[in-house]
Amino acid sequence: MMTLQSRIEALSELGNYLQKTENAELQNVIQRAVSENAWFTRESIMHALNALRDRFLREDILNHWTRHYQTSDDIMQHRIGLILAGNIPMVGWHDVMTNFVFNQISLIKYSDKDKVLIPFLLQKLGEISPESAGYFEEVQKLIGYDAVIATGSNNSAMLFEYYFSKVPHIIRKNRNAAAVLTGEETPAELELLADDIFSYFGLGCRNVSKIYIPEGYDFGVLFKAFEKYKDIIHHHKYKNNYDYNLALFLLNKEPHIQHDIILLKESEQIASRIASLHYSGYRTPDEVEKELTDKIDQIQCIVANIELGSLDTVSFGQSQCPGISDYADGIDTAEFILNLN
Repeated sequence: MMTLQSRIEALSELGNYLQKTENAELQNVIQRAVSENAWFTRESIMHALNALRDRFLREDILNHWTRHYQTSDDIMQHRIGLILAGNIPMVGWHDVMTNFVFNQISLIKYSDKDKVLIPFLLQKLGEISPESAGYFEEVQKLIGYDAVIATGSNNSAMLFEYYFSKVPHIIRKNRNAAAVLTGEETPAELELLADDIFSYFGLGCRNVSKIYIPEGYDFGVLFKAFEKYKDIIHHHKYKNNYDYNLALFLLNKEPHIQHDIILLKESEQIASRIASLHYSGYRTPDEVEKELTDKIDQIQCIVANIELGSLDTVSFGQSQCPGISDYADGIDTAEFILNLN
């Protein structure tokens, strides 16, 4: 069995490997992932890999993270089933890494949308530390598990809750990010907000899908910031979604604001379809704080530059930059694992 420190050092070496982003082996794997999922571009995969390297796979970060928990080299080992999502590149890596760091066996059911990148990273980890290979099993169906961490849609979550009800589990549903604007944002801040909206084509659970705006807000300044992503409309799958949404709005005579690369619709809902963005007006910060509090179970994170009571917020441009302790749905997976003992 590997020690905690040896597992951390192996992950750190994997991070060092990712420093060499131009090596032919890695580039070939990236091209394979792009060819299997049209939503994965080379740029989005590189963004995700760099994030893993800089925020997860560094020895100092891993050591600091694990010091927050009561850990030892003899943590009881369990077989934990992982049902991974595939909406953005390597979105399931944090669960895989957390199991490994805390000495658990991962039974991994990959998403059909992302079956190249994480297996490659685990292959490299096995080359760095052959003993680590025993921590990971790819499965088509979960059997013989002691606990489960599953990520999916709201519909699949209901099935997961029923199917895995007899074992400890974490079941994640659909969530999105929301942003609160004051009308006083600088052009630079609005360009960062554009990153929160358009990175990964808006497919991530941390992408902003809903904005709250003060009454009388001038959308022109926001649209100017969106110019940063003007080429996104040339991506065929994104364009197909844009055209589909526009057709629906027109056929149903739904009021909307048409921009060259995104469609805006006033709506109370947090989640919006691909290539569209919901918005709601507000009069006071207290008003928007109450609404966000009421809908917090639909929200992954809140982007704002003002205080919203007790609600946690992140700065503009940071919604897709989670740290190692920013757990999905606010559920501490490390604590969940340690409480299995």
